[in-house]
Amino acid sequence: MEKIAIFPGSFDPFTVGHENVVKRGLSLFDKVIIAIGYNSNKKDFFPINNRAKWIEDVFADDPRVTVERFEGLTVDFAKEVGANYILRGIRTAADFEYERAIAQVNKAMSGIDSVFLLTTPEHTPVNSSIVRDIIKHGGDASKFLPEKIRINIEKESL
Repeated sequence: MEKIAIFPGSFDPFTVGHENVVKRGLSLFDKVIIAIGYNSNKKDFFPINNRAKWIEDVFADDPRVTVERFEGLTVDFAKEVGANYILRGIRTAADFEYERAIAQVNKAMSGIDSVFLLTTPEHTPVNSSIVRDIIKHGGDASKFLPEKIRINIEKESL
């Protein structure tokens, strides 16, 4: 049986920490589907189509990674695409407590297991909210973004 994981999130924007989790997840899974959640009640900073394209660019050379958009429950999407696992990155103890509760509910609802990867130390402080704030205020967020995404964001702001 093929081991398929989804890596869900808003990825607004996708950071070097996200990239690191996906790359490390590929040593555990045959395929990782980066699942960009869409919430019509939430105001996105970057349009979902841009985020999807940028992430596709980052993993263009690895056919084991695909990018999908979804709305609704993560476990429903996981079942829809045949994923047996939900991949999550953990930066802090607070992340763990939050993710543990969600993972237990997801398991009870669907039988799908969650797999947590601890963030590498250099990526622990990096999160999309901080990166968004840096970009909003004209700061240099390049060290927190995969190179292909940084280039795309720079092109858009010209």
